[in-house]
Amino acid sequence: MKIIPAIDIINGKCVRLTKGDYSQQTIYNEDPLEVAKQFEDAGLKRLHLVDLDGAKAGEVKNWNVLEKIASKTKLVIDFSGGISTQQNLEITFNSGATYAAIGSIAVKDEFTFSGWLLAFGADRFIIGADVKNELIVIKGWTETTTVTVFDLVEKYKVKGVKQFFCTDVNKDGLLQGPSTGLYKKILNQHPSIDLIASGGVATLAQLEELRQAGCNGAIIGKALYENRISLTALTRFL
Repeated sequence: MKIIPAIDIINGKCVRLTKGDYSQQTIYNEDPLEVAKQFEDAGLKRLHLVDLDGAKAGEVKNWNVLEKIASKTKLVIDFSGGISTQQNLEITFNSGATYAAIGSIAVKDEFTFSGWLLAFGADRFIIGADVKNELIVIKGWTETTTVTVFDLVEKYKVKGVKQFFCTDVNKDGLLQGPSTGLYKKILNQHPSIDLIASGGVATLAQLEELRQAGCNGAIIGKALYENRISLTALTRFL
């Protein structure tokens, strides 16, 4: 199981939100590159980089942070937040992202996103399924749709997308444990996908629980920033 640390960006700074609420944000570091280098030095290979300003605005805002981290580390980066046009997508890839993590567009504009899959290759994309009570939420978690996570996975699995990350908004930032039951339910219906768990992880035991459930990866944020899990302790998963 891949351990994927998260860096969420607002105004160029490394922050974390509680339950996706922009009014409940904590700044952990003024320099995201410094944080990324700490992850790399600890032996981690991946990075989940989220442009929260972009997610709210509907267009990429913090591409310069992506460019800096990509040029000064060897981390494999997936970037998300505000990728709403092909120009945004090209900026994302040209700035050094290996993967574009797509949420809102995949839900709201299947025609456009399907065109991107054909133009750039499905292997360059991760579907970001942000979920509240099994329904997909979009636009920086500010809008709840009527689309279930199971239907979203089915729609794009058949179009060649392999990787999906699922964040339970009700769990995110609370350090009260991940939605393992939900992930098991998704994998029971779609066993062939690479499912990356996100939200709520607070202990190594919970990471082991996710691995046993069949998750291909786990995104960790606040647990690292608040020293609930140390970077050195993660070596058992590398």
